[in-house]
Amino acid sequence: MLEWLIEIDRALFLFLNMTIANPVTDAIMPVVTSDDLLRVMYGLALILCLWKGDARLRWLVLFSGITLTLTDQTAANFLKHAIERPRPCHEGQFIEQINLLVGCGGGYAMPSAHAANSFGQALMFGIAYRKVRWYLIGFAALVSISRVFVGVHYPFDVLGGALLGGLLGTLVFLLFEFLRRRWLPPKSLREKPALSLAEQGELPPNATDERR
Repeated sequence: MLEWLIEIDRALFLFLNMTIANPVTDAIMPVVTSDDLLRVMYGLALILCLWKGDARLRWLVLFSGITLTLTDQTAANFLKHAIERPRPCHEGQFIEQINLLVGCGGGYAMPSAHAANSFGQALMFGIAYRKVRWYLIGFAALVSISRVFVGVHYPFDVLGGALLGGLLGTLVFLLFEFLRRRWLPPKSLREKPALSLAEQGELPPNATDERR
């Protein structure tokens, strides 16, 4: 069963990396997957959130850092070393076949940290703000699939990273919402005392006097 899945993964890799790759993807994918570009975009996005966002979004920036730490460390420093799957550019039978567009890297392949990090952010912010959810998920998917096109990850590496990141991003968001509701109840509840039944109109104004 495992060998069958590995063969499917390799076939998908060759299809994406070699068969449908073209000069356009060869030009775009190394840019999309660039660590420097992704760091700059992430930093600018957080600055924009702090500058233009409401209080909820500003607090999410803090939890964004927590999410990134969890996804990156879990993928890169724990699961990759536990699974020890070689990258396609490290496997002898693929060295002469693959379309390698960036440096191969010295680490293991499963799961993709790029996919875990990007999907962690996409799910955390996307659940909070539905209007941008699919834009964030689409960008995360582009970053993830770029790792296959540039030749450093198999498709299942990317899928594993996406599932890991989505799970951790969702859990961090749920933690954020729990803490926010516990420490910062809705403004209306903080400022207005509870209304009596008479004030709410559920009892006539003299009902209290009649019961005495």
